[in-house]
Amino acid sequence: MSMICEFELNGKQEAFEFNKVAKQSNGSVLAKLGNAVVLATVVSEFDNPVSEDFTPLTVQYVEKTYAAAKLPGGFIKREAKPSEFETLTSRVIDRSLRPLFPKGYVYPTTITVMVLSADKDVDLQVLALNAANAALYTSNLPIKKSVSGVRVGKIDGEFIANPSNEELEKSTLDLFIAGSKEELLMIEMKSISTEEMVEVDIEAFTKVHNANEFDEASLVEAISFAQNSLKDTNEAYEKGFESACKDMAEVELVEFTIDEEVISYVREKYSNDIKEALKSLAKSERATQLKDLAKIIAADDHCVKYEIEFSTIYDAVSIIKKEQVRSMIVNDSVRADGRGLKQVRPISIETNILPSAHSSCLFTRGETQALVVGTLAGPKDGQMYEVLTDKSTSMENFMVHYNFPGFSVGEAKPMFGVGRRELGHGNLAKKALEATIDKDYNETVRLVSEILESNGSSSMATVCGGSLALKAAGVPVSGLVAGVAMGMVVENGKHCILTDIMGLEDHDGDMDFKVAGTRNGITAMQMDIKLGGIELEVLKEALQQAKEGREHILGLMEEAASEIIPSNALPLIEQFSIDPSRVLAVIGKAGSTIKEIIEKFSVSIDLDRNSGNVKVSGEDKQKVLDACEHIKSISNNSNKESKEINFEKLYALDEELTGKVERIVDFGAFVSLPKGGEGLLHISKISSKRVNKVEDVLSVGQEIGIKVLKVKRDRIELVGISL
Repeated sequence: MSMICEFELNGKQEAFEFNKVAKQSNGSVLAKLGNAVVLATVVSEFDNPVSEDFTPLTVQYVEKTYAAAKLPGGFIKREAKPSEFETLTSRVIDRSLRPLFPKGYVYPTTITVMVLSADKDVDLQVLALNAANAALYTSNLPIKKSVSGVRVGKIDGEFIANPSNEELEKSTLDLFIAGSKEELLMIEMKSISTEEMVEVDIEAFTKVHNANEFDEASLVEAISFAQNSLKDTNEAYEKGFESACKDMAEVELVEFTIDEEVISYVREKYSNDIKEALKSLAKSERATQLKDLAKIIAADDHCVKYEIEFSTIYDAVSIIKKEQVRSMIVNDSVRADGRGLKQVRPISIETNILPSAHSSCLFTRGETQALVVGTLAGPKDGQMYEVLTDKSTSMENFMVHYNFPGFSVGEAKPMFGVGRRELGHGNLAKKALEATIDKDYNETVRLVSEILESNGSSSMATVCGGSLALKAAGVPVSGLVAGVAMGMVVENGKHCILTDIMGLEDHDGDMDFKVAGTRNGITAMQMDIKLGGIELEVLKEALQQAKEGREHILGLMEEAASEIIPSNALPLIEQFSIDPSRVLAVIGKAGSTIKEIIEKFSVSIDLDRNSGNVKVSGEDKQKVLDACEHIKSISNNSNKESKEINFEKLYALDEELTGKVERIVDFGAFVSLPKGGEGLLHISKISSKRVNKVEDVLSVGQEIGIKVLKVKRDRIELVGISL
């Protein structure tokens, strides 16, 4: 018999229905909020444990287009490859719930969340995580702690829990946090840029782009607000779900132990060798020194005599290595590579090293290296994508694509499509950089980060290199963005925070905490906790230390930015304004005039009908300038008299006249006509002979014979007679 649990939280009515569908799962629930309905299931194979010491958890979040009364886009009308949003949501759920599984739980487990009915006013990420938690909490798996998610926005200085999509558009903050009653487990944050009117003088105002970076104190305040919401939600869930919980299955938690005698022997005889191997491990995520040392130990007389297996020896070496790494940090305030706890590895920066790219930056920090390449295109060249709750297709004009080839860590493997990790790192870098791009800039920008070496925080190297690639491409930004990866080690009640962690410290530490921002504050943040939670005071300390590291990196980036030499491949963009009433004249009937200009001068043109703003871009500088002059001549922006002239009434096709040269441009001359107005005499129509330079044939003020070649209501084209 089904059971329904209802809650009113953050002003919204939630309902969870158990024991109605998918009853062969270990746990299942139908979660409902507004018109949104989500199915979450948990299945675990108790009879198929893996032999390694880890929990084989798979999370899949799936959106069905029927949930929004839509057909799948594209030729094949069936859901196929997950979208980026589905993949990123799967990662959010995984990172939030994985810490709940007890050590020794080695049974393959799959959590599936399917959106069955969509609602544009419902945050599907929050609902999906809460549904997955409900299915897991009430299942027969050995997990009895509730975890929920909350999104925090900030509107007019006030924090809002789980804002609607409409409210989020007005917010300056997008903060997603997952946690239990007492602990914060996962944080993702980005600032949202806005534009505001700022008084310039008594009568004038100007629109100013504001990246809305969050200072450390404001962010801690927002996290504290989220923590209170999580406490209330999880207390309600644990109490409400109690009667729906299944009896816990008798599942063995496998204890992986190493023979203490082997550990003692290796520690006594080979501690110095392990400490020496740490120097190499600090320089590479895939160093083989530990395995090489384990082989030597396995061949010594003691190990041969007692027939100790290589795997046991290698595990013992790894345990002692971890002890040494953590002991050096906590007791000696020294890291495996000799750095202090707050010290950032050496950084080198080179910009525009690729001659045929619009922009590029090679950012190297220690043994991590990112080559970030920028490409500019027109507003219509962005990535088209579908949102489940939107009927129309959306356009993404800023993209960050992150690639992590095997050679970056010395692995011999081919390059395939991007995985969840690559999508997650690219998304984090995008969040960090996007807030700084001027909102009025509507061109398409693609950044591609190729990780060439990796030993810790290649995503933050992508942020730094990406920010400089934007600068080198001439994209208008409010400031440079630097990113730094933080870590933490906790031993015997003492904690040490690390700046710019390497792969070794990420693996053996207790926290992975990435912070990106400008001089003014934080634009994006991501945190995963391995301890089971973090106190706000410790988080505040970590944020402050991250600020110091970020400002150090920004100083080096600012120096590099001052030395940027623009790439010759960078397209030239010219902007000017014409009378908005003349925009249609430039466009022409059915777009004929603007198409003719585009083809003639090999340029791209963007026209704003309301403001009259014109943007012309192209690869050839002279052609761009010629196109600009041609557009200005059509709009008659400098000749008020021409606005009132109807050329078709004054001049006839093939009519011969005498005119005076008023202006000379590279592509021809503008000639004043005897009955009023100006006409264009193109360089190719001046003479029957080839003319290389207009000045070789004509001069300003010269009277010449001309014939009407083409006449329209708002413009006239001429051909020279006897020149």
